[in-house]
Amino acid sequence: MIWSLIVGAIIGAIAGAITNKGESMGWISNIIAGLVGSAIGQGLLGHWGPSLAGMAIIPSIIGAVILVLVVSMIFGSQVKR
Repeated sequence: MIWSLIVGAIIGAIAGAITNKGESMGWISNIIAGLVGSAIGQGLLGHWGPSLAGMAIIPSIIGAVILVLVVSMIFGSQVKR
């Protein structure tokens, strides 16, 4: 369980760095983005590549990037007002 949270946080941090949204995300947001993004990525792309804590790393990062971009598009427009 703890290992999944740590890996989720790392995946979320990588997704935040790729999208340049990482500075606005906290650790809890990184964990959520990593775990939910992992489910999205593995659902769309399958389980391939290296795996940590039951999460395929490459599809998980891709899924987390998609999640961060979609969430930032939805909430980013509300923040700018």
